[in-house]
Amino acid sequence: MLKNITLGQYFPGETFIHRLDSRTKLLSTIVLIVAVFLCKGALSYALMFAFTFACIRVSNVSLKLIWKGMKPILFIVVFTFILNIFFTPGEKMLLEWKFIHISTNGLATAVRMALRLVLLVICTQILTLTTSPISLTDGMERLLSPLARIGFPAHELAMMMSIALRFIPTLLEETDKIMKAQKSRGADFETGNLMQRAKAMLPLLVPLFLSAFRRADELALAMEARCYRSGNGRTRMKEMRFEQGDLLAGSSLVLLISAVLMLNKLF
Repeated sequence: MLKNITLGQYFPGETFIHRLDSRTKLLSTIVLIVAVFLCKGALSYALMFAFTFACIRVSNVSLKLIWKGMKPILFIVVFTFILNIFFTPGEKMLLEWKFIHISTNGLATAVRMALRLVLLVICTQILTLTTSPISLTDGMERLLSPLARIGFPAHELAMMMSIALRFIPTLLEETDKIMKAQKSRGADFETGNLMQRAKAMLPLLVPLFLSAFRRADELALAMEARCYRSGNGRTRMKEMRFEQGDLLAGSSLVLLISAVLMLNKLF
């Protein structure tokens, strides 16, 4: 399962989405998340899925890679679906048997919540897979720069978020190495019920935390050795600028939001 997590990974390319300004992609992701929560009917959700899969095709990201990133959250999606279908009240009942009560409202809510989770994960995957950590840092810093005038640490916050995304694959790889080392010493992580498996994972925490703190200390020393300072007066090798592609992306998102609102009103 650890190898299936693609959050924080970047796959370089020269597609239309790869060439977009990182600020455009960050704002577009926020707009897509808002659009997901605005969806109400089947047609609006179908439109959102069509748009996200069109983005996947344009970015040349493999559907197998998207599915690989979806696998770790399938349990959350299924759990959310079951929770909503059984515990959402409604007037029209589809099934009543002992303590099981399934209503049309509960079924609709369960499907809606599951689709929202899937769309949210796909949107964030497209962002991280097509944007390098450095570009994400620069984009977040530029978007938060107006808040720096009132003392908000825009550069520091953007740097922390980008470092966190960058080291997710590294920590997952480290966890996999520790699991293999403990398996070779007789540890069992695969048998037993859910609670037994959770208890078996506890011995991983101490070496994983030690490794994470060691890497953080090494990163801090490396940044100090290179005379790293905060964002004041720093220059960039590649300056960001909006181009026609960014305007086209923004226009398509405005049309998407308008279409979702229209479908919600008509159907």
